[in-house]
Amino acid sequence: RWDFYVHFTNLSNYFCIAIMLTQLIQTARKRGNSYVTAVPLLKFIGMLAILLTFVVFNALLAGAADRDPQLNWRIGSLLCHVILPILFVADWFLFRERGKVKWYYPVASVGFPLAYMVFIFAQAALLKFDTSILIPGSNTPLIYPYFFVNLETQGVSGVAKWAVILFAAFMAVGFIFYGIDRLLARKGRRG
Repeated sequence: RWDFYVHFTNLSNYFCIAIMLTQLIQTARKRGNSYVTAVPLLKFIGMLAILLTFVVFNALLAGAADRDPQLNWRIGSLLCHVILPILFVADWFLFRERGKVKWYYPVASVGFPLAYMVFIFAQAALLKFDTSILIPGSNTPLIYPYFFVNLETQGVSGVAKWAVILFAAFMAVGFIFYGIDRLLARKGRRG
């Protein structure tokens, strides 16, 4: 639908699909058996973005009081919120050369959700903060697709609080994955 671009879920899924296509092209072109090295920073950012999609949906959105639980079991919802995130993170763990994540990847990865929030608020300003324009088939304002970016219900301080929480969690998870990468690289050299 025309409104697909307002959802972080869709953007993170398309971002990951683009990364997979890039890696598939590199795999098809290379000779010999070696790791795919295309877009490592973007792969890391995509992995964290799709993990954020998985966690936020399953922890905050899927069980929301105003959400029909049947929507969670639709194939599109399962693919975008559960299956692709699990497979993309598993791919990062299983099929990637260890020890290649740079210290700044977790910091740079915050750029994706930050750009998304800037986009959401720029769109809201362009639409004159009109909450009467709804996402088709829902009671959700087009300019506020998620409760944590809704200035009307959360206020500026509430949205800022959620932004800080999500960015900090995003970066913290990024540093955990950085540490895991380092640990697995050391373990691989010893083994």
